[in-house]
Amino acid sequence: MKNLTLRAAAVKRRAHGHLWVFSNELELVDKTIPPGTVCGLLYPDGKPAGVGFFNPKSLIAMRLLAQNTLDLPKDFINNRLAAALEYRESLGISRACRICFGESDGLPGLVVDRYGDAVVVEILSAGMELLKDEVTVALTDLLRPRGIFYKNTHQFRELEGLKSYEETAFGVMPEKAKITENGLEYWVPMAGGQKTGWYFDQRENREALVPFFKGRKVMDLHTYLGAFAITAAKAGAEAVWAVDSSEKAIEMAEENAALNKVEKKVIFRKEKAERILEALEAGQLPEAPDFILLDPPNIVRNKKHLPQALKMLGRMAGAAIKALPRGGYLSVSTCSHHISRGMFMETLAGAAARAGKKAVLVELRGQAKDHPILISMPETEYLHFALLRVV
Repeated sequence: MKNLTLRAAAVKRRAHGHLWVFSNELELVDKTIPPGTVCGLLYPDGKPAGVGFFNPKSLIAMRLLAQNTLDLPKDFINNRLAAALEYRESLGISRACRICFGESDGLPGLVVDRYGDAVVVEILSAGMELLKDEVTVALTDLLRPRGIFYKNTHQFRELEGLKSYEETAFGVMPEKAKITENGLEYWVPMAGGQKTGWYFDQRENREALVPFFKGRKVMDLHTYLGAFAITAAKAGAEAVWAVDSSEKAIEMAEENAALNKVEKKVIFRKEKAERILEALEAGQLPEAPDFILLDPPNIVRNKKHLPQALKMLGRMAGAAIKALPRGGYLSVSTCSHHISRGMFMETLAGAAARAGKKAVLVELRGQAKDHPILISMPETEYLHFALLRVV
C-alpha cells in the first residue's frame, strides 16, 4: 500500500475528524496511482493519519475509511452496512428508507435506498466503484432483495472521473415499487425518477406539517410524486393544488393521490413553479392559497453557482411571501451542502423584507434521521427546512 503525506497546514482539520482530504492538502499528488486505490495517509511527522480511497483526478483526493491507522478494517463493507441497517431498524423505518448515507455510515461515496424488496444504489466515489461487486454481495446477503439497481448517473461522478450508467446488478427490478410513509402509500419509479426515486430526507418534515394543513388552501410547488400535497389533503386541507414541470411526475402523483383516496381533493398540473408564482403575484389565479410549499431542486453544483442559487431561492420565497395573506404559511426547503443554515435564514429574511412583509419562524428543521449528520463533516448536513408564518 502506498502512503501519502499531509501538509502541515492541513493537520488541524484532519485532527478534527474531517474525512475528506483535498488535493492541495497533500505534499504530493501521485498521479501514477489509479483512481480509487486504497492508500495510507501520514502526518508530516510520519505518524498514521488514516487509510482511505485515493483519487488523483479529484479535488477530494482522499476519502478516509479509518482514522489514525494504516490498517483497513476487515470486512468493513459488510460490517458497516449491517450497522447502518441496525440503526434504521432502531428508528422503525428499515423497509423504506435510506439504508446507507455515505461518509455518515463509514462508506464514502455509497448511497443505498431501500424500497421494500427493491434496492437502488448510487456510487459517487472511484474507490467504491472498484468495490461494487462486494457491495452487491453484501446488500444481497443483508437485505435479501428481489433486485438491486445501480443508478450511477449523478453529476458528482464526473468529478471522480467516472462514467454514468444504470444497470440491474442482481435479480429483477420492478418498474415501480410501493412504499408506506407516515401511514400513506406511494408508488415510486425505480428508473427515470429524480434522485433514487424518492425523497426520504423529507419524511419527518412532511409529518411535522400535518397539524398546520387543516382548513388551509395549499399550493405545492415542485410536487414531484405528490407527497406533500397528498399529506396536506389527508390532513384536512380545504383545497390542494400541486404543480411540477415533469409530466411523468404529475402522472404518478395523480396515481398516488388515487391510491390514498384523495384524487378528488388534489388538482395536479404540469407547470413551472416560477410561472405559478408570477401569476400569484399578479393576482391572475382564480383562488389564492394561504399555504405555499417551496421545495426547489438543487441547482448548486459547486460553490461558483452559490450566489445565483441563493438569488433564485430568495426571489421565489419573496414572491410566495408577498402572495400570502396575513396568517398564511410558507414552507421552504433547500438541499445543497454549499448552503449553510445561516445563509438559508439570511436569504429568507431578505425575501420577507423585499416582499414588504413580516414573517416569523415557526419551525426550523433538517433532513430525516436516516440521513445522519456527521458532526465532523458539515457537508453531511445539506437539507434545510423552514416553516414561516406571515404576520
